Amino acid sequence: MSKDKNPRRVADNEAMAKTRMLRTSPQKLNLVAAMIRGKKVDKALADLTFSKKRIAGDVKKCLQSAIANAENNHSLDVDELIVAEAYVGKNLVLKRGRPRARGRFGKILKPFSELTIKVRQVEAQAGEQA
Repeated sequence: MSKDKNPRRVADNEAMAKTRMLRTSPQKLNLVAAMIRGKKVDKALADLTFSKKRIAGDVKKCLQSAIANAENNHSLDVDELIVAEAYVGKNLVLKRGRPRARGRFGKILKPFSELTIKVRQVEAQAGEQA
């Protein structure tokens, strides 16, 4: 009498991690996400480690979570993982303000973002090992 198991949201050779409420604008976060799209995960981790962008540490944490999900939950080989998708979405915006001259009000918007990273296992080709 139990309910059916939820279907997987990703393919059998994929794993996903999502981070919400990142305190940066989606435009800035997308610059960092574009840096790792399509790369092997060890190269992407190295790029994020040495990036000067403030938000790169949070992106690295999300990528490590996706790698751990692939290894522990879906039994995928970590050495054959690539970053299949890394996309950014908008979240809430805190609206703050500051009094300005002549009775005006300066709007200060503090945007939040969310990040989704999918890693996929690809089989290594014979020519790549040489």
